Amino acid sequence: MAVVGDLALKFGGMIKKDAAINLKKGVFGVPVSRHGVFFSGKFRTPESRIRVQSVMQVGVESAVVSNDSNSLKGVLGFDVVSEVELREKGFLGLRKTKLVCTVGPACCSIDDLEKLALGGMNVARLNMCHNTRAGPALRGRPCTREWHQDVIRKIKKLNEEKGYCVSVMIDTEGSQIHVVDHGAPSSVKAEDGSIWFFTTEKFEGSRPFTVQANYEGFSEGINVGDEIVFDGGMATFEVVEKVGNDLRCKCTDPGLLLPRAKLSFWRDGKLVTKNYELPTLSSKDWSDIEFGISEGVDFIAMSFVNDAEAVTSIKVLAKIESLEALHKLEEIVEASDGIMIARGDLGVEIPLEQIPTVQEKITYVCRQLNKPVVVASQLLESMVEYPTPTRAEVADVSEAVRQYADALMLSGESAIGPFGQKALAVLNMTSSRMELWGREENRQNVLSQHILGSSLPDQIAEQICNCAAGMANNLGLDAIFVYTRHGQMASLISRNRPNPPIFAFTNNSSTRMALNLQWGVTPLLVDLSDDMEANISNSIDLIKTKGLIKTGDTVLVVSDIIPTSTTQTVFQSIMVKTIA
Repeated sequence: MAVVGDLALKFGGMIKKDAAINLKKGVFGVPVSRHGVFFSGKFRTPESRIRVQSVMQVGVESAVVSNDSNSLKGVLGFDVVSEVELREKGFLGLRKTKLVCTVGPACCSIDDLEKLALGGMNVARLNMCHNTRAGPALRGRPCTREWHQDVIRKIKKLNEEKGYCVSVMIDTEGSQIHVVDHGAPSSVKAEDGSIWFFTTEKFEGSRPFTVQANYEGFSEGINVGDEIVFDGGMATFEVVEKVGNDLRCKCTDPGLLLPRAKLSFWRDGKLVTKNYELPTLSSKDWSDIEFGISEGVDFIAMSFVNDAEAVTSIKVLAKIESLEALHKLEEIVEASDGIMIARGDLGVEIPLEQIPTVQEKITYVCRQLNKPVVVASQLLESMVEYPTPTRAEVADVSEAVRQYADALMLSGESAIGPFGQKALAVLNMTSSRMELWGREENRQNVLSQHILGSSLPDQIAEQICNCAAGMANNLGLDAIFVYTRHGQMASLISRNRPNPPIFAFTNNSSTRMALNLQWGVTPLLVDLSDDMEANISNSIDLIKTKGLIKTGDTVLVVSDIIPTSTTQTVFQSIMVKTIA
């Protein structure tokens, strides 16, 4: 019986060591057009000469699995959750939307963390706002630097000893005006018409009807008649008197006052833009960042980013949560390593009815600029108290998945709620169902392309990945295998949102953990050599011995591995392999 063999598009090339081309991503060759036009020729730049050759090879040999799989024995980094999911659901059943859970007192034990990992948590988030003393989100329990360190080390222990692959993110507090504390272990109710005193005076414990603000100049520019809003609308107060630097206020919309709640100021229905006078990073934020780096965290989410300059010095996810950030959206996305849409704080600064369209715009810009985007805040807010979500919340989650967000995030639902595991299950189930609908509707075809690269290597990488994703969809392939040292090719393929899952084989543990936030990518830690045929053969061997791939499965293979030989020869390839 005839068997479909290997179909390979292979690209070889040479470049001088002193070439004035960005070698950071390590991609060389020629663009691959969708019409299969290939060429051999020379490209000249003022300081370099690149000679590119391309060959299309059609073979008759299938990927036959050998009996010797010892070369990668014990090295293949298939995390236990993906392995079980793949065995139970098959390639197309793998969930592609990543899930982020905020860790708090409700889920900080190693048993609870493992249950979240088993439930599909890809990234564990630690909110650095809560690293001083107890607050409502901590339910009277301390959340110190030592507490954060303990949680990080528990997660790393689960990864190392139990075979999970959970990345760690710290989320900085940012320079913002918020309540320091009101001394109570939980929320305090503000009644309609009650009079409250807002002060920056430092004191311990609680005082009746007194709110302590963290910023000395919080009342500057505030007039009698202005409004103070807690956490985007949890409660509202009208300023009735200025007393030095303090404010006496009357509650006009009753509600719950939470310690460390964020304050915003309004006048005549418009936001008073006081927060823009504050720096993006406070001294505490820098201390938290140093702590995160020392503990080897994988992501740093930076709060209240208002311009691109704030995120050029460190690798971060920028949180979009202000009107100013929306005005500079593209430059912030370009300067960042990813984006978090903090809808709660953003909803304070823009009309509520604009949130859905703004979310879609941010997600679209991130897709076009190839940056992962996390949709956060109030996804399943009711599950902080109740075991089932509202139907509107499920619709909200579904819409984020439909927009092809890379990840969804739980906040209080997992950090303080008693139903964190159920909330995670809702995200998991809803994401999988919406992804299935997207495949059935073949929605990937409506996504437009945006050329990112300005240099030849960058443009080559894009064209190869665009072509690979299109081939995988059009040929109905089972999976995409990417062999990469730094993750760029896997990220570019993910940007295209192909139907088959993307398995990224890398020998860099940092790359593996970073890819944990990319849509549709399952990162695996493996030994990689300069011999691509050996890399492919060894990895397929070991996957088959685990029973995760079977005879007749067809995979598309992409590589950006650069040989370490001094000749600087680079081999770029796209191959279609049928497992025999």
